[in-house]
Amino acid sequence: MRVLSIATLLLSTAMLGSAVYADDKPLRIGVDVPYMPYQYKLPDGTIAGFEVDLVNAACERMQRECEWVEQPWDGIIPGLQARKYDLIASAMNITEDRARQVLFSDPYYQVPSVWVGKAGEDVDPEGDLAGRAIGVQQGTIQDEYVTQFYPDADIRRYGDSGAVVNDMQAGRLDLVFTAFPLAQETMLGDERFKRQGALITGPESIYGPGIGAAFRQRDEDLAEAFNQAMAELKEDGTFDALYADYFE
Repeated sequence: MRVLSIATLLLSTAMLGSAVYADDKPLRIGVDVPYMPYQYKLPDGTIAGFEVDLVNAACERMQRECEWVEQPWDGIIPGLQARKYDLIASAMNITEDRARQVLFSDPYYQVPSVWVGKAGEDVDPEGDLAGRAIGVQQGTIQDEYVTQFYPDADIRRYGDSGAVVNDMQAGRLDLVFTAFPLAQETMLGDERFKRQGALITGPESIYGPGIGAAFRQRDEDLAEAFNQAMAELKEDGTFDALYADYFE
């Protein structure tokens, strides 16, 4: 049912679009997977997810063919600068530090973070976590957050989100700090774990204004075409329909 509705929406955006950025070459998009429900692989190897469908719709509106290129998170900005792809669309928060390296689109959604702990324990994340083993994905805003606010904790950094989850499931971590949707998909449905404390969306000095696509600094025309396409997807209801497919 979801596949049919998305296909219809993509067709309508292609027919109605006014933000045209024509080019014969595919628009290559760097992405780190899995990061459910935003980016993940189907059994046939196809990359899917909310942000994937959303950016595919933007490509249709821009009259561009999308080509998704997998890239581990720790090398995703260097890969853009090395021209492995034309933009990044991988649940990347817009931050001042990253904005010194790349040109961001307008923000198009926000992802809260969450603390996950063991079901038999009540932990106050705002309290003293000195010595606690906290798992985060390296190079993420969650990594930056715990580094800044919990310097006395035993912070364990992993190259991908799956490794964080695996060590939590194996009992090698006391807490995980990660994106809320990812925690819902991997841990919060497991009776061994539970959410600890409130959802986190700030401070803005770390989280920025939201999630955006990243471009090379000189690709201003491409970024502007993308911004216009995304704005039209929000205006015509495509964004809301895709969001409802994944989150409602």
